Amino acid sequence: MAFFPPIPLIRKNTIVGKLKACGAVSEETAKTLAEAGVINPDGFRKITERLVETGSIRRTSDGKYYV
Repeated sequence: MAFFPPIPLIRKNTIVGKLKACGAVSEETAKTLAEAGVINPDGFRKITERLVETGSIRRTSDGKYYV
């Protein structure tokens, strides 16, 4: 049986953790994913979009994110 790592869950934990660590907790302190230190910030756009849709993270009008 093959093992497939839960990529969406790992990505969510990485993004949320990096945003919290850099203090992106409000619209005023929001950061881009690159500023937050997320490796390959554009690599999994669908996962990032899903996180925004489900309310796990929020996106500002200028494309920055916060928790």
